[in-house]
Amino acid sequence: MVAVVVTGIGLVSALGKNLEDSWQQLIAGQSGIRWHQPFPELQPRPLGMIAKQPAQMRVLTHSLVTSALKDAGLFPPLPDCGVVIGSSRSYQGLWEQMAQQMHRGVGNKGDATPSCVSSSLEDWLETLPHMNAIAVARQIGACGIVLAPMAACATGIWAIAQAALLIQTGQCQRVIAGAVEAPITPLTITGFQQMGALAKTGAYPFDLHREGLVLGEGGAVFVLESAELAHQRQARVYGQILGFSLTSDAYHGNTPEPEARSAIAAVKQCLDRSHLSAKDIDYIHAHGTATLLNDRIESILIQRLFPKTVAVSSTKGATGHTLGASGALGVAFSLMGMKQQILPPCVGLSNPEFDLNLVTARQSKIQRVLCFSFGFGGQNAVIALAQES
Repeated sequence: MVAVVVTGIGLVSALGKNLEDSWQQLIAGQSGIRWHQPFPELQPRPLGMIAKQPAQMRVLTHSLVTSALKDAGLFPPLPDCGVVIGSSRSYQGLWEQMAQQMHRGVGNKGDATPSCVSSSLEDWLETLPHMNAIAVARQIGACGIVLAPMAACATGIWAIAQAALLIQTGQCQRVIAGAVEAPITPLTITGFQQMGALAKTGAYPFDLHREGLVLGEGGAVFVLESAELAHQRQARVYGQILGFSLTSDAYHGNTPEPEARSAIAAVKQCLDRSHLSAKDIDYIHAHGTATLLNDRIESILIQRLFPKTVAVSSTKGATGHTLGASGALGVAFSLMGMKQQILPPCVGLSNPEFDLNLVTARQSKIQRVLCFSFGFGGQNAVIALAQES
């Protein structure tokens, strides 16, 4: 089997505008969640925003790709590089803006002229869900395969898994992969609020008094390469992707399957494909959304499969829940943890509800890591990472 390694990371979150700043804030136990009112028609609420105004998908993605390539010591054009860039919302924010402009243009001639509406729709094809990945291909001059996975909160790990598979099967030697999310839109906020999923004060994963999720924006993009190619060019290696698994509950649109059968299957399959046992895992980056159901069922899963000593944390108390990008951020923070031998802390936790080894930032031996993502619709994704062998 071809070994797949990570040689570059670009990351932006509510914690910081780059990987190093976000990591330093995270291990210091800081949170990027603040009170914001990005839309005057909606009440202020805690959000994990990068700046005072909602992020623009195109700008955010371009920045992440540029950072990842620079970190890997690569420069475009890269015609043979694969592209796997996912998002669960993609350009939804722009679609909502266009819908508002059209509504104003039809309903109130004083608010928007036909020419204004026409202007806003000129580039509407550029806002289709897959066009963010296409834009990355144009940015780096990639002429090969382009994929745009969309699997709710499992999107980020799914994207990295697809990229690894392209390298393992010999279709590419190098892939730029990850997920980007700009979910601070009126519809997204209102939709999650109507579900009763949003927290009122902050995100507290695995805490007895957790309230729900806090929406966050950001993303993480990686340069994946075959180990052979990375060594040929003497690239710095963050870690190796050992294996992954993707399963589906086939159960409900927003409620996890009560026995977590498919999620457990995903973990077992990932361990088996990675030639690992549960006791080999030093750290689990949990999905940990701070919602009542997710944290409870995920805790049952971990208790059922792993020794009590395995370190567990969720970083969503620091970044907010970046939806499709959350798994990608988790992979990035896990790779940084392995590199510096520091466990990423479970920010926001003060009163643990579950009998897990939930951690604060501390030095620890970390050689093998699992990252979990469990998305709405029952999308389960698990990936195993290790220090390069």
